[in-house]
Amino acid sequence: MPPTHSRTEGGVERLDWLSVAFLLGAVLLCYYLVPLVSLVVAQPPGAVLDRLTTPDVTAAVRTSVLTAAVSTALATVFGLPLAYWLARTEGRRSALVTALVVLPLVLPPIVSGMVLLTVVGPNTLLGSAATAVGVPLTRSVVGVVLAQTFVASPFVVVTAKAAVESVDRSLEYASRSLGKSRWTTFRRVTLPIAWPGILAGVTLGFARAIGEFGATIMLAYYPRTMPVQIWVSFTTRGLDEAFPIAVVLLGVAVATLVVINALGTSPLE
Repeated sequence: MPPTHSRTEGGVERLDWLSVAFLLGAVLLCYYLVPLVSLVVAQPPGAVLDRLTTPDVTAAVRTSVLTAAVSTALATVFGLPLAYWLARTEGRRSALVTALVVLPLVLPPIVSGMVLLTVVGPNTLLGSAATAVGVPLTRSVVGVVLAQTFVASPFVVVTAKAAVESVDRSLEYASRSLGKSRWTTFRRVTLPIAWPGILAGVTLGFARAIGEFGATIMLAYYPRTMPVQIWVSFTTRGLDEAFPIAVVLLGVAVATLVVINALGTSPLE
């Protein structure tokens, strides 16, 4: 730990602000760490493993992994082109579109679900038409995917946009001057350089999708995802029953951080 005091030019000791900042920040770090450790050690590993093998939990895990994978794929397929356009476009249009992309990040998840219900709910034109052809947009896997994509895709777009912006545009100009198309330049120049940042955004989007609760419970109480199952277990059988799935989600969060650190990219920088 750095010294808590430093000397002025006159030799008088004064408090080192960097050390004070660390000590104050350490309080907040403990507030993050202690509940996580408590979650892991709250129950014996055997009890957690036994609970994870029950049908309701395994079904929730399968649903979450499947829908989060689909949601992340959709966010990448549609979000990466949008991120590239935003990174290479300037002016009022770009600022407006960026604000629209970020909007789901600042909306409370429950409000996100309400917003989606006004478009895909069973009593809406789109929802009624989808139900008529046998593809209900609520209380279904499709509903889960719609909710997850809405809340998770901004992470992909924003992070990929920052990754593309970090690529030296002179490299793209050089490629275009050699007669390469914009698509070829993106595929052979921009994408390889920006790929670690893009992958970090995709990983972050997957973690956000698999942990989504508010919008999901509004659109699709069934089939239950892990967060919804945690809520049901907690409200019906108590905190102990909710622990095992919470540990799984904690593992997903830790794995996300490991992947992002391995890529050497922080989506928050």
